[in-house]
Amino acid sequence: MNKRHFIIKTLTFCTLSLIAQKKESQVWNDYVKAYKNNTETVLPNFSYAGYKYSQEAIPDVNHKIFNVLDFGAVPNDKKSDKEAIKKAIAAAEKNKKGIVFFPKGTYYINTESDDISTLSIHSSNIVLRGDGASENGTVLFFEKDLPPKDPKKLYSSPSALEAKSKKGDKLLTTVIANSRRETHKVTVQDASKIKKGDWVILKVVNNSKDLIAYDTQPLEVQTEWSKIVNKGVQVNERHQVAEVHKNVITFVEPIHYDVQAKHHWEIYKYGHLQNIGFENIRFEGNWTQKFEHHRSAKDDGGWTILSLSRTVNSWIKNCTFKNVSRAAGFSQSAYCTAINIDVIGNIGHNSVHAGGGSTGILLANINDTAGMHHAVGVGGGSTTGTVIWRCKYPAHTSFESHASQPRCTLFDNVEGGFFAGRAGGARQSLPNHGRYLVLWNYKETDEAEKDFRFVAKNTWFWRIVPPIIVGFHGAGTTFKADEVQIAESIGTPVHPESLFEEQLKLRLGKLPKWMQAYK
Repeated sequence: MNKRHFIIKTLTFCTLSLIAQKKESQVWNDYVKAYKNNTETVLPNFSYAGYKYSQEAIPDVNHKIFNVLDFGAVPNDKKSDKEAIKKAIAAAEKNKKGIVFFPKGTYYINTESDDISTLSIHSSNIVLRGDGASENGTVLFFEKDLPPKDPKKLYSSPSALEAKSKKGDKLLTTVIANSRRETHKVTVQDASKIKKGDWVILKVVNNSKDLIAYDTQPLEVQTEWSKIVNKGVQVNERHQVAEVHKNVITFVEPIHYDVQAKHHWEIYKYGHLQNIGFENIRFEGNWTQKFEHHRSAKDDGGWTILSLSRTVNSWIKNCTFKNVSRAAGFSQSAYCTAINIDVIGNIGHNSVHAGGGSTGILLANINDTAGMHHAVGVGGGSTTGTVIWRCKYPAHTSFESHASQPRCTLFDNVEGGFFAGRAGGARQSLPNHGRYLVLWNYKETDEAEKDFRFVAKNTWFWRIVPPIIVGFHGAGTTFKADEVQIAESIGTPVHPESLFEEQLKLRLGKLPKWMQAYK
């Protein structure tokens, strides 16, 4: 046997030995059986999350380059480069697509000499590209904080950099028949204004008692939960149309919520941008104080750096965020990816999150060594189908679920602290998370708790609809049986190691090349 064959056999043996140590998940086996038989699965199908449904790699686009130096930027001189950056973005937008390129160096934004306001992108096919996210690469330095829009709302500071569509939504038709969750079809009153390739929103806002009960059971709904009690259950799933036949619309992606026509579901045209990218950039704020939650607007959001709103098939990749209040977030977006992100420096308010009614966002390989008060997670507006995949944060912080009706979220091979009290949200916006929160092979690194509660008894805060927990391990935490939907292999990781990867492989027949290379 030659050396090469010996190494291959040894690696194969070690891999099989590691797999053998993990319990084969019955929850996964049940999912595969139901998926192949086209019957209802307990687990949601998370495999569509991310840029182009994670079927292909985020592209290295070769649009025309608009170098900020050509528009007057001078790195490292400690003078504001904001006007030059605005001009470069405007030129790229006028061209209908483009790469706004930042050569190595530090670029100053929101200094005393400029307007201290948001830099905005309002066109599709625009990429902001740097020359590396290290301290010797491309650094965008945001010197001054942005004040809150409403001084009474400390969290209302806008982001320093945003991509946002100016287009709104428009009612197209109503849904006239029921559809089961994890299927792809809805029947509507009139599909004449809808065609293949369109992006739409499947939407409901309804405070029927039966719908609220379905959405929150078995939690006891409190009168103080005024948003869901008074305004009602809100679902805003964003979908692309695969086919229209008469008045039946087939979506590319599965529906994650049981649709009952009696609750007055509607289809809206979805205004959005697409193919927006931020890559190879180091974003640095000037937040250096000791963080205190809700002490001031600077603590809560003064250095909110990057937001993508109403974007589809867009991305943040290979970026670093240092000394910021809030790193990056998606709002009202769909099938976007944030991958290979480092959050470093001083502790701030939020890491990277999906919120504002987004659908199918992939947050991947995010390493939050700063240990932001709210770690990687999800927020409100009925955010659905988020996948948080192979992310890490320190033991002193925990996963984020910020109320206002997030649902159907997967924490997959996440490593970090796990405890109540770090998920956010106001009392009127509870519960913190709705149906189908899935924790798959979550590795806890803080101290163990016995009979961990998802319904706190000593505070009005912390209410989560019973989650699905599989392969939770690390510290030795156990869970109350009546507060989880499923608890399998608590204390020992399971096989398959990654639910997201295995669902994607099941759907496509194999893992896409980009993921194989990543692994």
